[in-house]
Amino acid sequence: MIEEDIDPRTPVLVGAGQAAERIGEPGYRRLSPVELAAEAARRAVADAAGKAGDGGKAEDGEDAAEAAAEIVAGIVAAVDTVAGVRQFEISAPGARAPLGRSSNFPRSVAARLGAAPRRAILEVVGGQSPQHLVNELAGTIAAGGADVALLFGAEAISTVRHLARAEDRPDFSEEVEGDLEDRGYGLKGLASRYQAAHGLTDAPSQYALFDNARRARLGRTREEYAAAMGALFAPFTKVAAANPYAAAPVERTAEELITPTPANRYIAEPYTRYLVAREKVNQGAAVLLMSVAEARRLGVPRDRWVFLHGHADLRERDLLERADLSASPAAVLAARHALEQAGVRAGDLAAIDLYSCFPIAVLNVCDGLGLPADGSRELTVTGGLPFFGGAGNNYSMHAIAELAHRLRAEPGAYGMVGANGGSLSKYSVGVYSTAPAPWRPDGGARLQAELDSWPGVEHVLHADGWATIETYTVKHARDGRRTGIVVGRLEAGGRRFLATTADGDDDTLGLLSTGEPIGRRVYARSFGSGNRVAVTRERMDELFPPRPAVLREDYEHVLTRRDGHVLEVVINRPERRNSLHPAANDELDQVFDAFFADPELWVAILTGAGEQAFSAGDDLLHQASGQPVWVPKNGFAGLTARRDLPKPVIAAVNGYAMGGGFEIALACHLVVADATARFALSEARIGLVAAAGGLVRLPRALPEKLATELILTGRRLTAAEALGHGLVNRVTEPGKALEGARELAAEILESSPTSVRASLQIMAETRGVPDVVDAVTRPSAALDELMVSDDAAEGVTAFAQKRRPRWRNR
Repeated sequence: MIEEDIDPRTPVLVGAGQAAERIGEPGYRRLSPVELAAEAARRAVADAAGKAGDGGKAEDGEDAAEAAAEIVAGIVAAVDTVAGVRQFEISAPGARAPLGRSSNFPRSVAARLGAAPRRAILEVVGGQSPQHLVNELAGTIAAGGADVALLFGAEAISTVRHLARAEDRPDFSEEVEGDLEDRGYGLKGLASRYQAAHGLTDAPSQYALFDNARRARLGRTREEYAAAMGALFAPFTKVAAANPYAAAPVERTAEELITPTPANRYIAEPYTRYLVAREKVNQGAAVLLMSVAEARRLGVPRDRWVFLHGHADLRERDLLERADLSASPAAVLAARHALEQAGVRAGDLAAIDLYSCFPIAVLNVCDGLGLPADGSRELTVTGGLPFFGGAGNNYSMHAIAELAHRLRAEPGAYGMVGANGGSLSKYSVGVYSTAPAPWRPDGGARLQAELDSWPGVEHVLHADGWATIETYTVKHARDGRRTGIVVGRLEAGGRRFLATTADGDDDTLGLLSTGEPIGRRVYARSFGSGNRVAVTRERMDELFPPRPAVLREDYEHVLTRRDGHVLEVVINRPERRNSLHPAANDELDQVFDAFFADPELWVAILTGAGEQAFSAGDDLLHQASGQPVWVPKNGFAGLTARRDLPKPVIAAVNGYAMGGGFEIALACHLVVADATARFALSEARIGLVAAAGGLVRLPRALPEKLATELILTGRRLTAAEALGHGLVNRVTEPGKALEGARELAAEILESSPTSVRASLQIMAETRGVPDVVDAVTRPSAALDELMVSDDAAEGVTAFAQKRRPRWRNR
């Protein structure tokens, strides 16, 4: 392409800068993330002027210095867009910032440079962010939506952890005015309650699943694969050792990287500590983009210009939906598309930086592009995340900065950056060169549609029965405890599931830690706290002996009382307004298992201890404490998700039935409330939803608009209002709800328990049948069983003899 033919709107990368410091070394200044990013940004601007700065060359003479200063001032004044990459401490809800943080990170950095941008962006989470921002804002510049964009990010995790408890710790808090385009965390599809229940929230465990699946696909032994990981990463350490910005500039052999030692312990098999991204860093990086027209106007020297020749941004399916857990086709498709757009092949690249948080992130792209992964081809320009440093979401900004300097030193050569985010979830690619190139929109939409059209894999929450291991890892805690995580496929139906090993199950841990577990047969069983796997069904029964469905007398959080055929159950946590935590939920589940299994118990009454509350719902203080949170498979209180309630359960609501407490009442067949009772689904008011049945049952019990109002506002219904809307059967005087429930139970006991059960069953069976005649004529085993029951004969006989029936419940 002839220089004069360049479209003035063509985007060019003209500046790149980095900053770093290491604790205990000369020059350590305890810089905040804002200060590190600002330092990198200053260097990027100086680099664009050709001034001595991060990789730039100083020119001799005062005139040259003045000219460079004029260019710098012009650039700062011309910046109309700034985009910040999130630090870890602002990358998740509830994340802590022990030393404080800026309320507007992009504008904090801009203010330190003296820039007043029209637009400020805070990008979503993920290591793809830097390259994605380059791709996006280059397109924005080409379309005329911006002229000069400054992109930056930084992490000061090492400093924050070092000083968090220091008496003279700095305060990094900043309140900054100005608009901010905060794009949110972008975590949708990257985490779930299901994964959290099985300990699959940390990156090493997730990526270990992929590497173990790849090893099995290639038919390699553990030892062979470990050697390959060492061979892949040993050259990375050499690059890091020569990089002045590296967090761990130490050259190591392949054997050192893969050999477990106290300093290099296992994190998640097959990874030792040296094979995973290093998060304790103090690093910042920035790049400066502008249009060719602005570069010419501002006097940016031509030798600073780097063009984006190819680019792509693609996303994988959610982890458990992917057909193949040994690879990420999205990353490969993105890289291929960017190379095709640039008109070069992978073998033509003079420099490459492949995101290297874990071996699989590099190996996956090498497999797809045919690149050697044995150390014969340099695959990083920085030293990689485990050795240069995994600067949070901002690592690839460093890669882009390094690549720009390399390409300027080799005019006309090509380089590529591959940036990965999530769990091999999001991939952004850029192909760069100093050779001029027109701006080309990418074909990502077409490729994304193709990816999305591929068939996924169905997975289940509750796994029971024989299964095969699809992939796995074993997590190693600092205290030596080990936990196995398995992705399996049920033999019946082939559906995928997550499971963990049980505490004390050395047999399954042994299976996962030796030989080839993938393809081996295991037995799965589901619990409220998640799925577990064991080597045999017999071993599962040893680990989890069947729980007899009988009432005990030693419940910690529940009181029970038998009164003839009635079971009274009291939630006994008045000091917490009878809110429920996992232990209380589990006890209630056991109690109702026993109630439904006992032929002599015909009606149950559930109430709360004290006069203040029936139940205030979920114990949020327990959640806030960081302790494990789960509910039984049968749902909140052992009722809200129970498919079959074959005997009547009466809620005696005394006081507040809030959130989960209201959901429990909605799940019961009948409700008796005292006049002080108040009902509300208050979850939306505290950032939650009524997921234990409230969102389903309330709209079926009330007119839709009224139910919607209650759900969205959390408005409280009085007992009288609830009675008027049919949510409550009876209202009693204050403090008399239990007595009212006992009276209602006595009336039910006048009826045949067999008939009561049959009635409940037929009502449940026909609830979803829209046509009345179809529902009436629908065959039911309950009706057949009733016709041959003792109670049916006794009822007719007693009627004929004009006496009260003596029900036998059989």
